Amino acid sequence: MLGKGISLRKIGKRLGRSHTTLSREIDKHSRHWRPYIPCEADRRASRWSLNQRRRAALKNPLVFVYVRKKLRLGWSPEIIAGRLSVDHPEEHICPETIYKYIFNKKTKREKLWRYLELGRKKRRVKSGRKVKRKSKIKNAKSIDLRPKSVEKRNHSGHWETDNMEGVKTDKQVLSATVERMTRVVLLTKLKDRKSDTKVEAVINRINEFPKQVILTLTADNGAENTKHETITEKLNIPVYFCHPYHSWEKGSVENRIKKVRRILPKGQSLDNIPTRKVQNIEEWINNTPMKVLDYKTPYEKMAEVLGKKKYTNYLTSGALRD
Repeated sequence: MLGKGISLRKIGKRLGRSHTTLSREIDKHSRHWRPYIPCEADRRASRWSLNQRRRAALKNPLVFVYVRKKLRLGWSPEIIAGRLSVDHPEEHICPETIYKYIFNKKTKREKLWRYLELGRKKRRVKSGRKVKRKSKIKNAKSIDLRPKSVEKRNHSGHWETDNMEGVKTDKQVLSATVERMTRVVLLTKLKDRKSDTKVEAVINRINEFPKQVILTLTADNGAENTKHETITEKLNIPVYFCHPYHSWEKGSVENRIKKVRRILPKGQSLDNIPTRKVQNIEEWINNTPMKVLDYKTPYEKMAEVLGKKKYTNYLTSGALRD
């Protein structure tokens, strides 16, 4: 039809295509010294498509499957991108590429955003509150007195603890304790909200570790921490308290609780959650690589700190003390 001098608009109507599509196709595969030849244009387009698929990370079958599989495990795009280079050194991908893939209009219907940490359809900016009040806990040591070196996370042994509740009317809550450097998290289901129960759980879990990684503990001003002096007596470590409404001062445990919320979201009662499920969540978190740990898992980082060839989940066995 081009050879007969028929216009692109008429050709488009007969082929059921837009005339602009035909115009782009002709411009792409013809020059003033080379006419448009369909068979050559088809071969050239196939070659370009093949090369493009090799360069586009998510169109590489290996990377495509890897990204989607790890997303479903609850890994963040940054963790996936970092660990990909560890598991497959010849492959690389940018975290932003994964985010764009998740929120792309064409793939958004797959609802991959559900596997992100916050599970939101849109990305949001963080914000916080500016509230200052004095602590009501007797003999509480302010976090201002804690050694400044603790903030740098250059050595292990400094812990943070907090409680996670399900429903306000629940009798039981979840105690979360995190080591600041290795990010190892210890989850314990408490039978009630009493201070004695919280203190006993913290002492028993932290005491499973060698003394070299038990140096300080940081908590908030909740009523469950009023018996903090018992922790100081039993573990021989100081307990420091954040300023009221300054949850970011114990950001490690807040971050790990946010991770737990992916399995036990707000509004879900904890009274009927079996202890074994809590243990499974703890193991899942501690076996997930973290960017801040150079894509090592918390268990691997703790093993490195303790000089162990292999970290064991069964802390009560005493293997860490050998």
